[in-house]
Amino acid sequence: MNRKIFIVAVVSLLLDQITKILIGIFFTLDERIVLIKNFFSLHFIENYGAAWSILNNKVDFLIIISLVAIFIIYRFMYNFKQNSRNNIAFGLILGGIVGNLIDRVFLGYVRDFLSFKLFSYHYPIFNLSDTFIVIGVFLLIIAIIKGEDKHAEV
Repeated sequence: MNRKIFIVAVVSLLLDQITKILIGIFFTLDERIVLIKNFFSLHFIENYGAAWSILNNKVDFLIIISLVAIFIIYRFMYNFKQNSRNNIAFGLILGGIVGNLIDRVFLGYVRDFLSFKLFSYHYPIFNLSDTFIVIGVFLLIIAIIKGEDKHAEV
């Protein structure tokens, strides 16, 4: 694995796990602290599913999906042009997947705590791993649009 991808993955994983540990220390389950009224709060929950609580209580299946996703991402990263954006993208995605995988393996659920409300829509509560995955995928979409998803033929 590219050293830069590895560093980004480790840093994102550490940030994710540190924030989850701090939330666990300073919050009780289902505690909420409003930081920006009608927009953003910290709300500690245990998520036994995936995004939007799909596959609720299917932890073993989600662990397998995570391991398969890591394998697929690892294989795909060698097809992309090596540049800073792509390295960051793959590092964020891998760090995010591993962050939630650690929770599922050791706790049986994922610790979520970031809660946003936009107008009347209350977005599902999430964590830094989820954020890193979304940002990484967005950066890879940019790479694909720019044609950086295939090595240049010599």
